[in-house]
Amino acid sequence: MKLLVTGGAGFIGSNFIRYWLKNHSEDSIVNLDALTYAGNLENLSAVEKNPHYSFIKGDITDPEKVDQAMNEVDWVVHFAAESHVDRSITGPAAFVKTNIIGTEVLLDVALKHNVKRFHHVSTDEVFGALELDSTDKFNETTPYDPRSPYSASKAGSDHLVRAYYHTYQLPITITNCSNNFGPYHHPEKIIPLAITNLLENKKVPIYGDGLHVRDWLYVEDHCRAIDRVLADGKIGETYCIGGLTHDINNLEVVKKIIALMGKDESLIEFVKDRPGHDRRYAIDWSKIKNELGWEPKYDFDTWLGKTIEWFKEHESWWRNVKSGEYREYYEKQYSNS
Repeated sequence: MKLLVTGGAGFIGSNFIRYWLKNHSEDSIVNLDALTYAGNLENLSAVEKNPHYSFIKGDITDPEKVDQAMNEVDWVVHFAAESHVDRSITGPAAFVKTNIIGTEVLLDVALKHNVKRFHHVSTDEVFGALELDSTDKFNETTPYDPRSPYSASKAGSDHLVRAYYHTYQLPITITNCSNNFGPYHHPEKIIPLAITNLLENKKVPIYGDGLHVRDWLYVEDHCRAIDRVLADGKIGETYCIGGLTHDINNLEVVKKIIALMGKDESLIEFVKDRPGHDRRYAIDWSKIKNELGWEPKYDFDTWLGKTIEWFKEHESWWRNVKSGEYREYYEKQYSNS
């Protein structure tokens, strides 16, 4: 089996590639990534010499580059996306270009190459927000109600993927996941930002009152779920993927990190809330459990601790990311390719 993974140098994509090559060693993977600020080939240094792995630097909005990358591919696993809500608020155009136009280019080329599966990785943020004091959860029938340019662009890409299934019979599946955490998480996001700031004895910023609730999914559980969907998921279906967390707000998350790192809560700094900040997300993952036998196995507290240890042990990685020096890695490793 030959897979094209888009955005494979990013946080979730790189975890998926390492997971897949470990668990499906007979398969080959082509990684197509534009290497924007979130794409880091250091994330894949452990597999870059694997004969079953290859990398192509290219933008998913470039039809020629996508056509090259999709040659003789059986499955496409589409991670590539602009994904940071804060950045979408200050610069929405890049999100429309990558997440909507880029997805449309991929779908067109997938039709041309008659791929056997186009799997689209999406987010629970397309469903909008839930009330803080409710017990409601998002599921596969929840109406779309995106609140940020990021989530609106992901909603648009979801609709395009489904349209290509209904109009052109492209064999697709979609997953909508909750917030991921784990190794190689870019330190612009709250968990790695808190960990790395505390390692530098810096303040940890928290938006507004810190009571915004997220469902946390350990990244390898996400990879396991996509594996199950690719193996046995029903063509044309959507599956929601969530973690082993009950409602936990951002302030609680940061306090857990502070406690695990032996730091003081005086390092918490409340900052002005961002516009349109969704209050609560929660995922009902009963469909994928009942139909495909998947459920998360990595609990939040234990694997938050392990994530902290990973960042402690990989100081050069996150310092390179924070300084921007990671961008030199591509030139060093691929300048002659």
